Amino acid sequence: MPLVQLYSTPALLLVMLSCPLWQVSQALPVMTKGPMTDSCVVYARSLLQNITDALTQKNLFSGINCMEQSVTLNMKTNTASVCAPKESCLTNIGKDLQHYYKFLAAQPNSASLLGPTMFSLRELMENCFMWSVPRDLASEQAAAESQSTYDERLNLCKVLKGFYVRTITINRVIGYLNSGKHTS
Repeated sequence: MPLVQLYSTPALLLVMLSCPLWQVSQALPVMTKGPMTDSCVVYARSLLQNITDALTQKNLFSGINCMEQSVTLNMKTNTASVCAPKESCLTNIGKDLQHYYKFLAAQPNSASLLGPTMFSLRELMENCFMWSVPRDLASEQAAAESQSTYDERLNLCKVLKGFYVRTITINRVIGYLNSGKHTS
């Protein structure tokens, strides 16, 4: 009897893996709002460029060499680990965009100092992740009227660097989804 079990286990495994039903269960990105368009690729690239520009602003990070600071990532999402690609990839990207939008909107003088970054972030959210645009920013915008301290600017630098890293991942995912390779 043990001899039969020894030979049947690999055979059963081979049958299971070659069954067409197993191929259906492959993890592919879920397209919640339709396919990623060429404009989504443009919005994502624009966001990455604007974050890069914001990180080098002398007036935003006066007295701070932002490029030498550590990175602070949003640890409430798993964008980097789930975008390989898997089903929760777009959900995590939306959560990341929402998190960073709220954080940046709460910064002092965010409209003037982070205007291009905020604009490109909002464009990406509204056009490619419609469900992730935050609507309740009254308290954050009220706080944004005050002047920033050195510690707040240092924190902004670190968070922007984290957002820069996350935006690279987001750009890669959007480019991949736009290419259509995930459907073949």
